[in-house]
Amino acid sequence: MDAPEPDQTPFASVTAHTSKIQRHYQALLDRSTPFVLYRWVGTGVALLLFFLRIFVAQGWYIVAYALGIYLLNLFLAFLQPKFDPSNDALDNEMEDGSVGTLPTKQDEEFKPFIRRLPEFKFWYWATRAVTISFFCTFFEIFNVPVFWPVLVMYWLILFVLTMRKQIQHMIKYRYVPFTVGKKSYRKDNS
Repeated sequence: MDAPEPDQTPFASVTAHTSKIQRHYQALLDRSTPFVLYRWVGTGVALLLFFLRIFVAQGWYIVAYALGIYLLNLFLAFLQPKFDPSNDALDNEMEDGSVGTLPTKQDEEFKPFIRRLPEFKFWYWATRAVTISFFCTFFEIFNVPVFWPVLVMYWLILFVLTMRKQIQHMIKYRYVPFTVGKKSYRKDNS
């Protein structure tokens, strides 16, 4: 009797099953793409449930702090342009026109704002982080005793300082990462 081929082992069926699950998961993500408001409402509800769990359990403050830092990092990546105009390393590439730039003068050509972290990836990673953090609250190993008001104050100071720096960068290079308040040019049908 010959030995079975490596592809005919039980691992092949497990691999086929996991790839099928991954395809279904990706199909669900693809179908959820146009429903921006519903996706974010779902993430907000999950975040609210997480904070409710923290409040009721009176613990896992370090998990909440880590989640807050991670979400702040994602938010900053969401606000930043893909190609930073202040980065000197890109100056040569920008002059060649090989990298998109933001207009800094009135007579420069308009180039759309491209985020460093697109909205869908921001939602996906934020939702994933909230879910993982929620499940971490069921394990006592993550319940590190800390004085939570210090963590809250430190996070607020970090938020204010980083947002101030980001807003100054946005003002200096004249970009607005949101479409609210921007001019819209519509074609008249008259």
